Amino acid sequence: MKKYALGLDFGTNSCRSLIVDLADGKELSSHVSDYPSGSDGVLLDPKDPNVARQNPEDYHQSLMESVQEAIAQAKQDDPEFSPENIIGIGADTTGSSPMPVDEEGTPLGLLHTFKNNLNAMVWLWKDHSSHAEAAQITEQAREIRSQYLAKVGGTYSSEWFWSKILHCKHTDPEAFKAARSFVEFCDYIPALLAGDTRPDRIIRSVCAAGHKAMYNEKWGGLPDREFLSSVDPELGRLRDRLYEKAVPSDRLAGYLSKEWAEKLGLQPGTAIAVGAFDAHMGAVGAGIKEGTLVKILGTSTCDIMVSPKHKGLEDIPGVCGIADGSVLPDYYGIEAGQSAVGDIFLWFVNHLVPESYGKTPDERFKNLENKAAQQKPGEHGLIALDWNNGNRTILVDVRLSGLLIGQTLHTQAHEIYRALIEATAFGALTIINRIEEFGVKVEDVVNCGGLATKNPFLMQIYADITGRPMKLSRSDQTCALGAAIFGAVVAGKEKGGFSTVDDAQKALTGIKETYTPDPEKHNIYKEMYLLYSQMHDAFGTVSWSGILHNVMKDLISLRERQRISE
Repeated sequence: MKKYALGLDFGTNSCRSLIVDLADGKELSSHVSDYPSGSDGVLLDPKDPNVARQNPEDYHQSLMESVQEAIAQAKQDDPEFSPENIIGIGADTTGSSPMPVDEEGTPLGLLHTFKNNLNAMVWLWKDHSSHAEAAQITEQAREIRSQYLAKVGGTYSSEWFWSKILHCKHTDPEAFKAARSFVEFCDYIPALLAGDTRPDRIIRSVCAAGHKAMYNEKWGGLPDREFLSSVDPELGRLRDRLYEKAVPSDRLAGYLSKEWAEKLGLQPGTAIAVGAFDAHMGAVGAGIKEGTLVKILGTSTCDIMVSPKHKGLEDIPGVCGIADGSVLPDYYGIEAGQSAVGDIFLWFVNHLVPESYGKTPDERFKNLENKAAQQKPGEHGLIALDWNNGNRTILVDVRLSGLLIGQTLHTQAHEIYRALIEATAFGALTIINRIEEFGVKVEDVVNCGGLATKNPFLMQIYADITGRPMKLSRSDQTCALGAAIFGAVVAGKEKGGFSTVDDAQKALTGIKETYTPDPEKHNIYKEMYLLYSQMHDAFGTVSWSGILHNVMKDLISLRERQRISE
């Protein structure tokens, strides 16, 4: 009798449910349910562009709809399928996306008193309103707890747990006071399914804790009370209402409650894995191993690597963190990424591309790509910085912004589009270089996510710029697949699952396509990367004291050389 696992992928705009056949990795069915609230599921504040929140009720609704529809589709496509044979459930979410909860673990945003209060909602990963608090935490840690920063790249981010909570306290004391505790989105979903969301009962993810909350077993878990109190006394008091231990996702979070089994159409008692962030589970679904960099390409990107614990690992300045067990058990997980990639292209197409390229966004994207693909590297004479939503790695500075140099009265939209794609690829190469600089070799790159699967033009540019083959994951839904893998592991081999994550990956993951770099184009891009790096350091670092007068003229020289060579 066939056995299946269910992967739940809660993204920025929607929830995806995926049912996977554990015999051969066949993805039997999936369904995406959009969050109904706000703008594409995100609650915004017109007075503050840094605000990005979510309604926790959306998670409940989309969870039920996506699972019910995935089950219905599976039954239709395979008459032998039965939801009774789903043996394990895994869930990934965005992060850091903490939510304030009461003593019972009910999100404040679900309570009548706070239903219209943005500060009582989920503080979505891309909320940057706490940049001042992040700077405060960074400054204090540098003075008295430098080891805390060493494991998160040297700078604490406004995208992360403590800065968001502190900003809630500063801007809305009432909501902060009403919160018994704060729970990460990825910890809340497994607890919800298991039927007990009381904050002192929830099994916490080391992925969220280690990368975003400065958790490390070397110093006893979360940052100590003395340090937190030195930042703000309320953070010190809050520590006792959080958690002492966090664990990897191959651990059991609980079993599906009768209530949620009825809502979803599943069997009560189904094993549920500890949650994690979407990128980290996506890396598992893409087959991550030592030497493999997994890039999850979407509105933003996350870059994930692992390094065996027995080899040790240097601290890497500028990355989003190094955490024990955050991706695979017995490996250090390394996280990096870019705050905007797909978002940059959407902004450009929706706001700046003329209708001569098409009436709909899809038409404009297609025509931009067709025309941009006809150009050689450097032929447009442009270079851009990919910081339209700040820089996540390696500068860790949300107050940086985008830049385009080299435009003339003859510059066309498709040329700018190509320059923006190249900028994101240069940013990706900068991350690769930083990781390798500290002893972690990038032997191959596996890509997944919407951009990777839908944009061959972008993938080829990434290969040409990095000088590395760009592999494409066999699954288009690696985050949900990674979640399903952990669900199958916690269910156990005796029930039709797997004994280890490695066994599950070998059975369920693979590569479907590879983009090979063009050596001639790579050589041109190496010249352009020198200019990108010059601008990167000039606008992004305090220590830079060089010159920029050559950049425009070097771009012109390269443009003329490439056009003559046609």
